[in-house]
Amino acid sequence: MYTTELEAQQALVHLCILLVANSILIYDHMITLQEEIAFIWCRPKALSAVLFLVNRYVAVLGNILGLLSNILPISTKSCSQYVLVAQVLLVFQQVFICLTLSLRTYALYGRSRRLLKWMAIISLALTAGALAGSFGHDSNITTDNNCHEIYTAATAIRHGMAWVAMFIYEFFIFVLTVFKTWKTKGLPRFSLISRRDILDIIFYDGVLYFAGMTLVNLPNILTYFCGSDITRGSLSEFTSCMSVTLMSRLMLNLHGSMDTGILSTPAQDDDSRTSLDVLTTRINVQSAVSSYHQ
Repeated sequence: MYTTELEAQQALVHLCILLVANSILIYDHMITLQEEIAFIWCRPKALSAVLFLVNRYVAVLGNILGLLSNILPISTKSCSQYVLVAQVLLVFQQVFICLTLSLRTYALYGRSRRLLKWMAIISLALTAGALAGSFGHDSNITTDNNCHEIYTAATAIRHGMAWVAMFIYEFFIFVLTVFKTWKTKGLPRFSLISRRDILDIIFYDGVLYFAGMTLVNLPNILTYFCGSDITRGSLSEFTSCMSVTLMSRLMLNLHGSMDTGILSTPAQDDDSRTSLDVLTTRINVQSAVSSYHQ
């Protein structure tokens, strides 16, 4: 039971945020379904396509489960199980997104094993810290016809550090992307219409992804450190939905130009201009979509 009217109002705000998050995720799924069919389902199922499908559909199922647990009447025992499943899916989504970003950066650097080793070390260290904070046994759960998780001040900091680890790794990937672009062709002027080759697409989409996630994740982190008992972590599902949505857009943009998607590898031709690796295949976006409707 909620002890004050304010807590009940805060729980309602949490539910509204959850509805908004799921609405954005499902709406983006609907408006990009045409491109998904043309670039993913109608093409050979490369590793990048499989990663796209796992990222998108596991997120949809996980967030619908989380929404139902906040709407339907659930007993205290069942609520504990729902919370555990929700935490597992939430961590899986973020780890999976970090894996996808790592593979994209690995391909961007010409499949450098040295870089892959360092990314693996850093990601494992951050993941270990995130898991230690996310699956503690001292968080409290309260139910009032709905299932809401309430953190103490100590557990909120630990859970918040998991999102800080996510932000640090995304910043690390962003720095690697900018550095590679600058080293290869000089830092291009940011313009949404200047997408001449695969390196431009990776750079622009990387900037948009990091900017979008920074705007969403920073308020989410602050709720863990500055929020009240019920508002702590209230933006976690929203942040997760936005990360999945932005990652899906990023991967669709790459698949719109390359069959290999995130594993597309820029190479240097005789004129020292960025070109495409021989393992990739150029696809015309408009013709691909048009052929799907015929």
